[in-house]
Amino acid sequence: MTNPPRRAARSALTSAASTLAAATLALTPAAALACACGCGIFDVGVGTLMPTNSASGFTAWFRYNYMDQDQNWEGGAKAPATDNQDKNITTSFFTFGGDYMINRSWTVMAEIPIFDRSFITTDDGTVFGSAGSVYHAHINAFGDLQLMGMYTGFAKDLSTGLGFGVKVPTGNSTGPNGPLGGSEFDRDSLPGTGSTDLMVSGYHVGALNASNTLSYFVQAKYDVPVAIRDHYRPGNELDTAVGVTYNLGAVGAVSKIAPVLQLVDSYRVHDTGINADPLNSGYQRLLISPGVELRVNKVRVFADISIPIYQHTNAAPNFAIEGTSGQLVAPQLFNVQASYAF
Repeated sequence: MTNPPRRAARSALTSAASTLAAATLALTPAAALACACGCGIFDVGVGTLMPTNSASGFTAWFRYNYMDQDQNWEGGAKAPATDNQDKNITTSFFTFGGDYMINRSWTVMAEIPIFDRSFITTDDGTVFGSAGSVYHAHINAFGDLQLMGMYTGFAKDLSTGLGFGVKVPTGNSTGPNGPLGGSEFDRDSLPGTGSTDLMVSGYHVGALNASNTLSYFVQAKYDVPVAIRDHYRPGNELDTAVGVTYNLGAVGAVSKIAPVLQLVDSYRVHDTGINADPLNSGYQRLLISPGVELRVNKVRVFADISIPIYQHTNAAPNFAIEGTSGQLVAPQLFNVQASYAF
């Protein structure tokens, strides 16, 4: 769930000749790390999936993301709110992670998110008993743990890497139940997907000028669920990013100030299973994401805002088919990350 959801970006780009930057793993679709609604968008771009140190060592980091999904979207356009039983999803993601560079060829990474989510939707008569009434649900719980190994031995400058990993179902995939026993949350809006996923990722960074102040990066991550629970399989998801960064140098105590501009694309296929909503799940979106990176000694801070410039969500052909059509999307995605290299 990032943009599309219910059913639905650190680049510390360094030169190709110096330290590679970036921060660690994230994905959870959802990504979201394992966010069934497409939070995998947070797992690519500046600050993700690349080793953080030019020498062996440990880096710990914390990331905060926020989304307010308050627009119903069908296909490539905004749609009436009355078409969708879901009305609003607001989420704060608190993600803790770290990476350890064993040597200049291998880095291991781990991360786990905590979801603080509010969900406004319509009762179908199985939660509180009043079919058609709108109710508010809330959950604060761990999401799914992601573990990954990254090989960076292709070049001495660490400019290229290939990673393999697994997402394990540690997150809450059931949620709180209402008085009648029905879950207050849909499966695709819970912190955990209940699935075990295999992940593959890759990146490349390089310099665009002789002074190495202007750099670029490209990155991709693909997530495939291979074992599921409770008849729900989140859709395969591919998240990609391309960006440029310009190192303005040092200012006072700040050793590096680097504006960043990136494009992030996310593509997810339909969810499947009897507890899924295949018609109203799956999407493609392209976001533009301006941001800035700051470094002070061993501390690095990165922040950006992502704005959709194209999005297409799968939706039921009409409301009558299953009483709902469309997916909730967010007009912006907010990201702040801080890391410390030991």
